[in-house]
Amino acid sequence: MAENIFITEERIEGESDGPLADTTVAVKDNISTEGVRTTCGSAMLEEYVPPYDATVVSRLTDAGATIVGKTNMDEFGMGSTTETSAFGETDNPAAPGHVPGGSSGGSAAAVAAGEADVALGSDTGGSIRCPAAFCGVVGIKPTYGLVSRYGLVAYGNSLEQIGPFANTVEDAASLLDVIAGPDNHDATTRAPDLEGESYADAATGDVDGLQIGVPTELLEGADEGVVETFWESIAELEAQGAAYHEVSLPSVEHAVEAYYVIAMSEASSNLARFDGVRYGQSGGYDGNWNEAFAKARKEGFGDEVKRRILLGTYALSAGYHDKYYKKAQDARAWVKQDFDEALAEADVLASPTMPVPPFELGESLDDPLQMYLADANTVPVNLADLPAISVPAGETDGLPVGLQLVGPAFGEERLIQAASALE
Repeated sequence: MAENIFITEERIEGESDGPLADTTVAVKDNISTEGVRTTCGSAMLEEYVPPYDATVVSRLTDAGATIVGKTNMDEFGMGSTTETSAFGETDNPAAPGHVPGGSSGGSAAAVAAGEADVALGSDTGGSIRCPAAFCGVVGIKPTYGLVSRYGLVAYGNSLEQIGPFANTVEDAASLLDVIAGPDNHDATTRAPDLEGESYADAATGDVDGLQIGVPTELLEGADEGVVETFWESIAELEAQGAAYHEVSLPSVEHAVEAYYVIAMSEASSNLARFDGVRYGQSGGYDGNWNEAFAKARKEGFGDEVKRRILLGTYALSAGYHDKYYKKAQDARAWVKQDFDEALAEADVLASPTMPVPPFELGESLDDPLQMYLADANTVPVNLADLPAISVPAGETDGLPVGLQLVGPAFGEERLIQAASALE
């Protein structure tokens, strides 16, 4: 395919009936599928075939869904453009010649291109919301613990969640209904906090009386066209009965730095298992084990993964743990406190999902810092363990712009209700 959406196109048939019968689903390639390879976008796992299904995959097929393939992604989820994949870049169906966002770019592109009705991605610091915004679709990052991570190849355990993509808020909510809930294989999970019958039922579009908080810090430095489109969406919500006021989140100034220290530290630990012996390609090396490990990792990992492993290992090393990792965790607690205080005075918080429109393909590859800073509006939500949704807000210069809504923990219903008003 021209867009290079799938790494592996292989159908997995679901049950003959269920709430997702006749629904096609694309699954990000870091979510385990029994008998179908799961590469994480890396040469290290090019031939890896899981012996079991992730919990979310089992729930999909039990609900009648048909999985149509495993989608392209940034290697091990490390990137915001889907250009670090060992299987090549993915083009953006909504903005050809531009990146689809990352790291779940293939999943968002599959929905935008009509290759699947809905899709699953994972979100460690914006990896669902960024591609949703860049591809002009809906993406939900659930509260940490709402959806089982069993079978998700770990990058940053304390930050990541599996979530849905769809063309409409209701369809995304319907997929969330299927995958949410407790799982004996994941001790962090819990039951949904539903007031109604389902998340899909919340997509009423009723925002009369809704109080929206707008964090001023998440507009600073954003592209002018993105900000203009954002305010147009807020005006549309106001016209339907919502009201907005400005709020402050002073801690988000340090969120990107804190996030990358924590995420890279967790990655350096999680990816230690890929040594060519237990997991990954061995390459058939002779000689001592240290040389074999080094060669396997040198040849199996891409540059961005190596960069993050090195930085994470450094942050955790003796003499630097307190200087970097502990300070990052302190900053995380501050971010959580700021969000809680802001949400005590608002039903939801609103911002542009991404401060910039989609990059051109190749534009950010030589500047990792530019890519990291583009996550400024999404990573604070992961640090705070809160839910968020990205919904299409319009365009700037012909490029998609997303609106992000953030709610209190396990407040997905409120987000779905508000976001559906923009459709």
